[in-house]
Amino acid sequence: MKTIYLSHPHFIESNKPSVMALGYFDGIHRGHQKVISTAKKIAEEKGVASSVMTFYPHPSVVLGKSSPQVEAITPLDEKIDLIDEMGIDVLYIVKFDTTIAGLTPQQFVDDYIINLSVVHVVAGFDFTYGSKGRGTMESMPFHARNKFDQTVIEKVSRDDEKVSSTLIRSYIRDGAVENIEEVLGRRYVISGNVIKGDQRGRTIGFPTANIQLDNEYLVPATGVYAVRLKHDGQWRNGVCNIGYKPTFYDDAPDKPSIEVHVFDFEEDLYGKEVSVEFYKKIRGEVKFPSVDALIEQIGKDADLARKILE
Repeated sequence: MKTIYLSHPHFIESNKPSVMALGYFDGIHRGHQKVISTAKKIAEEKGVASSVMTFYPHPSVVLGKSSPQVEAITPLDEKIDLIDEMGIDVLYIVKFDTTIAGLTPQQFVDDYIINLSVVHVVAGFDFTYGSKGRGTMESMPFHARNKFDQTVIEKVSRDDEKVSSTLIRSYIRDGAVENIEEVLGRRYVISGNVIKGDQRGRTIGFPTANIQLDNEYLVPATGVYAVRLKHDGQWRNGVCNIGYKPTFYDDAPDKPSIEVHVFDFEEDLYGKEVSVEFYKKIRGEVKFPSVDALIEQIGKDADLARKILE
């Protein structure tokens, strides 16, 4: 897959026609997958290239509707990998800033669709473009000026609820990670490097990998989870604690720690890149009256995690 970064104004004029999927695509969930796979299918039928256009950073950051950094379901580098795995030919990543946010709908269509030789656009029913989102999929045929066709993907639902990044975010924030696979199409995964922590786990018989995240992931709610950890291409079962360790600390740090105890594993993971795949929340974070009580509970958590992962 060829990846092209664009910022406004851009001076790329593609002479190679393509069918383009349009959207921000955080998560590449089942709804996004339908948009992208439909574009790929139409491209194959037309005998042209398939393309995807996405935006970075999240428009809500530029438009002042959120904090300076949006915690992502899929950070940009992972989004690129997922789109590549879907067999797309060209990925356009558009730098979203105040300049592009201020384009009229017609300017956006002219510069980012027509000038890129797009012959067919595929997007979700709620996709908007141009200043203040005034361009919609209903207005796109007018702005297309007979230069391209379009396909609108209607709402994809699960149990009468729209499949959306908002729904997935709510599951993550609530710790309801077991619900994510059906909506996302895969289990929720975060990645990072193993760093040295306080090494207390070793002294109580449950050594853990203390993970520093690579990107601004949306971290699941505090608590204990049945997980798998990936290292050197191999997945291993384990139990993960996300939290502030109230049994040992009265003052909570700014961010929760993410620690994984890998079952039947004794290798040194310090400095290694790992991924954590979430299966089910076992319990919330608790302040125990003693270290012995904590050790007993960790043993029960590990036993339950093993059963969940079998």
